[in-house]
Amino acid sequence: MDPILWTPWRMPYLRGEGGKPSGCVFCNKVDADDDVEYVVARSEYVFVTLNAYPYNNGHLLIVPYAHVPSVEDLPPEALLDLMQTLNKSIAALRRVYNPQAFNVGANIGEAAGAGIAAHFHVHVVPRWGADTNFMTVTAGTRVIPDLLDNTYRELRAAWDAPIAAPDE
Repeated sequence: MDPILWTPWRMPYLRGEGGKPSGCVFCNKVDADDDVEYVVARSEYVFVTLNAYPYNNGHLLIVPYAHVPSVEDLPPEALLDLMQTLNKSIAALRRVYNPQAFNVGANIGEAAGAGIAAHFHVHVVPRWGADTNFMTVTAGTRVIPDLLDNTYRELRAAWDAPIAAPDE
């Protein structure tokens, strides 16, 4: 029997149900219900949300409330808040998933690969040794073993715990 990849949560997307939201997807989250939009945490200048199409479990996005296309458009206070929130994001991901490493980055501009070029944001991706498998290599498909609902619940619970230095 051939292996079966069962991904029923993708069916609404495949059917085009719900349609594409109007406006900026990040700006739409600013005043939305956190539980509906998977907003893990909010601070004065930025918020943290789950990536709807994650590379790995726990793939977070740190998004400024300001709708600006580049990091250099943010005031110093927002930059400080963004970096402190990045630190809290990494700490929460360590508590929940115990990753071995992280990719942290931003694609600034469409030519750099930004899917939402008009609203600057930072990706935080937990990584483990050999976390790419045959599905990515042969089928161009990523295997995410947990639901966004579970990821959201666990990261929200871990968010406010004290930050500890990683074990080296």
